[in-house]
Amino acid sequence: MGHDHASGHGTASAAHRRRLAFVLALTGSVFVLEVVGALISGSLALLADAGHMATDALGIGLALGAVTLAQRPAAGRRTFGWQRIEVLAAGLNGLLLLGVGAYVVVEAVRRIGNPPDIHSGWMLSVAGVGLVANLVSLAVLHAGQAESLNTRGAYLEVLGDALGSVAVIVAGVLIATTGWTGADVVASLAIGVLVLPRAWSLLREALDVLLEAAPRGVDLAQVRAHVLSVDGVLDVHDLHAWTITSGLPVLSAHVVVNDGVLADGHGGRVLDALCVCLGDHFDVEHCTFQLESAGHSDHESPVHE
Repeated sequence: MGHDHASGHGTASAAHRRRLAFVLALTGSVFVLEVVGALISGSLALLADAGHMATDALGIGLALGAVTLAQRPAAGRRTFGWQRIEVLAAGLNGLLLLGVGAYVVVEAVRRIGNPPDIHSGWMLSVAGVGLVANLVSLAVLHAGQAESLNTRGAYLEVLGDALGSVAVIVAGVLIATTGWTGADVVASLAIGVLVLPRAWSLLREALDVLLEAAPRGVDLAQVRAHVLSVDGVLDVHDLHAWTITSGLPVLSAHVVVNDGVLADGHGGRVLDALCVCLGDHFDVEHCTFQLESAGHSDHESPVHE
């Protein structure tokens, strides 16, 4: 017997599609400005920030495309539709961020002891515009970053870019007031150091979803205890919990019940109790249970605890 209690058809990122589109347009515009500013000023930090902006634009574009695809209905062999593509986009964003961070660090190290001439005026002006744009983008994405891994990826990219813009501004001020052009190298290293840990965190979360690890906040030992506490349940095996995409955790299990439950037709009562229990305590509303008698396991392939 199975029971399914789903929570809507849209993904968590769909509600924030317009926000992603706005941030994409803003980020692309600032990227062009920063490239021009970096070429004129000679600043590696500004060029690094522009490279990060380019990655932001590509990543947000991927996120927006993934959100659009994820809304396509399930059909044929894709029984969950294209929802998992949001997670793939988040993982690709993480890889892109790792690449940008590594490049900036390597290039900054190469400039140590041999910094070029820097035009701090252009550097400060362009970085200031970039910071304002980043702050606007952060405000637009803030509401969605807690609900969607895909939107969170875009939010983290913009956050890193905002911090990068601050580093460029600080370096520009130092160069303008002291003439110390090495500040540009220090700012470049700071941007790289800021990017790498965030990239790894995002990539790890995406990998957890792709490897079908249990959702965060879902302790399977506690889930098992709650299932066993339902009246008429004797045991539970083949218990699995995973995430399809952001905001859509799912769970399945084989639940062994006493013969009286099946004989008296009380299976529906047990299923309702199981789903209410998991929905209330673990925020897992999409559940599938197979009710079976104690002797049924003898007819199955080896069960998993």
